[in-house]
Parts: sequence; C-alpha cells; structure tokens
Amino acid sequence: MSFSAKVKSEITRDAEVTKEEASALISAIMRVSGTIMFSSNKLSFKITTENPSTARFVFKLLKEHFDIHANLMVKKGSSLKRNNMYIVVISEDMGLRRLMQETGILRDEDGPFDPEFRIKKSLVRTDAARKAYIKGAFLGSGSIQNPEKAYHIEFVANSQEYAGDLMELINTFGLSAKVISRKNSFIVYLKEGEQIVDILNIIGAHNSLFEIENIRIVKDMRNNVNRIVNCETANLSKTVNAAVRQVESIKLIETRIGLGRLPKPLREIAEIRLDYPDESLKELGEMLDPPVGKSGVNHRLRKIEKIADELRKGGL
Repeated sequence: MSFSAKVKSEITRDAEVTKEEASALISAIMRVSGTIMFSSNKLSFKITTENPSTARFVFKLLKEHFDIHANLMVKKGSSLKRNNMYIVVISEDMGLRRLMQETGILRDEDGPFDPEFRIKKSLVRTDAARKAYIKGAFLGSGSIQNPEKAYHIEFVANSQEYAGDLMELINTFGLSAKVISRKNSFIVYLKEGEQIVDILNIIGAHNSLFEIENIRIVKDMRNNVNRIVNCETANLSKTVNAAVRQVESIKLIETRIGLGRLPKPLREIAEIRLDYPDESLKELGEMLDPPVGKSGVNHRLRKIEKIADELRKGGL
C-alpha cells in the first residue's frame, strides 16, 4: 500500500463529522474528482476514486448527512496497473440538484443549470469546515510522497482559479502552499517536512504524522552524524597535510643550512616535530620547556615554513 493510500485509509476510518463538515468534505470531493453527466435530459453525477476507503466514506456521508442512497460500482481500470476504480453515482431523482446547491457545486440562484467553479465561501467559514474541505480535497485528488524518499504533498485541480482558492484556504493555517501548472492541470503543493506534518494534522492523519516525525528524526540524526564525520575528516585531513608540510620544510632546512642555524625557539619545535610527526600542535607545545600554547607552536612552525619557502626560492 502506498503512503497516500495509508493516509486516506486513516482519515476515513471511524471518522465522525458534523453536517457542516460533511458539506465541506463532499463539496471538495465532488469538485476535484467528480463528473457531471447528462443522459436523456436527466442529470447525474459520479465520483471516481482508486481508493476503496474513500468510496465507502463518500457513500456513508451521503447516506447519513444528505439522505442520499447512492449507487456504488467497481470497475477495472484501463491503466497498465489495472487498479480497480470505485464509482459513486448520484442520480437526479436521489436529490442531486439539492446536494449540488448545498455543497456549492451549483449556484444558489434559481434558474437553469449553473455550475460554480470556485470554493463557496459560506462552506468554509469556520476552522472545522476549512479542515474538512482540505481533507476532502486530499481524498479526492491528493497524494503524498513516501517520506523516506522526499517530503511532498499535492492536490490536483482542473482550473487555476480553483487551485488559487484551495491554496489560499490551506494557507489560512499558516502554511505556504504554492501552485504550479502541470500538463492540463494545476497543482497545489507543499514540500517542507514541517509543513507536511502540519497538513497531516489538519486533515486528521495523526498516525501518519507520527510516522513522518519519526522518519524526520532519523534523517536529522543521520545528517548530523554525516556532517560531524565529514567535518572531523576534513579537520583531520587538514591537520595531517599541515604536519607533512611542516616535516618536509624542516628536513629541507636541515639539509640546506642545518637546524643549528635556526633561533633556539624554532630549533626546539623543529626537532620535536621531526621526532613526533603525528602529534597535534597542543601536544607538541606541552613537550616544550617551558610549555607553549597551541597558537605559539603554530606561530613558530609558520616561521619555519617561511624560511623553507625562502630556501626553495634560492634565498638565505
């Protein structure tokens, strides 16, 4: 089962909703995954999903909150994966027009058939209704990537205006959803791990939320360990390279002019560095009498390297 399917199964399992929430939920699902059909001058509506828990949830909401006993059909998908497609069909004689007006799919005005393509503001006046609408949009056209691979959640919309409305609705919770176009659709998406956790909390996917949080903790720990190891490796490499360079400079001085030509402080540190090529600057300084700090040792070794550079250039 994909992570998206797990989330959808979780948020539809034993979910108790109010009439206000049901109206927002059904409105969103009908908007993003529904199709209006006309046949023999009769109106019908179908909601199509690959997720069986979503289909059962829609069927239950229609029955309990709108007194609509829809038809539920199962059809073999036409894609290569051949997944089952679950179709909830609502006919006109079941009260479809009333449902469509109540959920904002049709305009409230009397008259001919007049669909509404934006989110009806009166449906999302409260936090609970806004959360329910986002939940419905996810059930109808949402997907979330496996958090082991990447942090990404998206909602597919069929118009730029509707995508903008949905983005604004999501962002009322302090999030920063964005919209991009993809082929003939518009995608409302979030990519940051923390915001993915927030959106899962909004739609009530708390088990999935905890799973992502655990994955984030492990990822952060792994990244921190890698960062520390890389940093220590770089520092070690830098230290080793410096020690090798210092020893080469000291040997050059010894060969060309002899260490006895060096001032006493430089000669002492040069001799100790030759005897202890792998020791740190701090440890070298502790071997001197009197002891010298790390910066003092570094200063002396820099002077030695400068003398060696002069010798390489033919000076001294």
